[in-house]
Amino acid sequence: MGLSVGIVGLPNVGKSTLFNALTKAGAESANYPFCTIDPNVGVVPVPDGRLAEIQSFIKTRAVIPAAVDLVDIAGLVKGASKGEGLGNKFLANIRETDAVLMMVRCFEDDDVIHVDGTVDPLRDVEVIELELIYADLETVEKRVDRARKNARTGKPEAKAELEFVEKLSAVLGDGHPARTVEAKNDGQRAILRELCLLTAKPVLYCCNVDEAGLPDGNEMAARVAEYAKERGAECVVVCAKIEEELVGLEGDDLKEMLGAYGLEEPALNKLIRGCYQLLGLQSYFTAGEKEIRAWTIPAGATAPQAAGVIHTDFERGFIRANVYGIDDLRQHKTEAAIKAAGKMRSEGKEYVMRDGDIVHFLFNV
Repeated sequence: MGLSVGIVGLPNVGKSTLFNALTKAGAESANYPFCTIDPNVGVVPVPDGRLAEIQSFIKTRAVIPAAVDLVDIAGLVKGASKGEGLGNKFLANIRETDAVLMMVRCFEDDDVIHVDGTVDPLRDVEVIELELIYADLETVEKRVDRARKNARTGKPEAKAELEFVEKLSAVLGDGHPARTVEAKNDGQRAILRELCLLTAKPVLYCCNVDEAGLPDGNEMAARVAEYAKERGAECVVVCAKIEEELVGLEGDDLKEMLGAYGLEEPALNKLIRGCYQLLGLQSYFTAGEKEIRAWTIPAGATAPQAAGVIHTDFERGFIRANVYGIDDLRQHKTEAAIKAAGKMRSEGKEYVMRDGDIVHFLFNV
């Protein structure tokens, strides 16, 4: 679907190290601000054990997971909304993403410079969020000026727009993100889409700890987790340095290193799944001799909409979807046995897809 998550944070918090581990792309990282000037972009597969399980029953030549686009964005500093540092470039790059992975440094290391001299994760979060709010406030105030002129016509829709953007301006002016303002109708949702506000994007907080902070984090990470919880957001703990070392390890070597840090799986797996969920996405599967594939759809998508992800002709000529679940496959072992047991469901155009559905689409064009 081409949806992307921007990795955002102050300089020297480990963004590029995390990006390297996530994408295996080898993006440059160094101990000085603005190492990442042009955003690195990588396509990251979403870890999903269901694919291997399906393949254990349905032999196939290829397995293709779902994926998320990750963007490693240059470090932000205080004053970015006024052009400080690489502010304008930073804000333009994050505006193009669909969600924000806010990376926060939660470790002490005299050898790694902090742009403010001391480590304080909540202060760092506040700097980032306030700069995004200031940028959004400037955008909204311009829209308010335009809406006031239009409202003089007396048209109800113009007055409604003015009321909504003035509310947005007030919320931002009080230091709160745009995502705290509920869009109650299609008109308000359209305004938010047009404004493309930075603080309207969903956020996943990522605490970068040192080795001693694994597996559950440390006191600094706990403060960030509480902050995220108060705002209805999720928080994930990683050690970017260790995650980068895990890249390329397999089998017993991987298990041994994970065990040494008390991890059951690379923390990046949880992080990637968190990004996928943050975007409001889910997967369904197609399975045959050629390939088993996870297809990405928004939660709440109907069967024809899901078919359209494969090809627009599938949606246009949709007839029905033959659907079953992994539990059916576990019990009956083959699709033929699932059909014989009457567990293969025939669903029509109104069917809302469930995460993990295994589907065959019938269409006519």
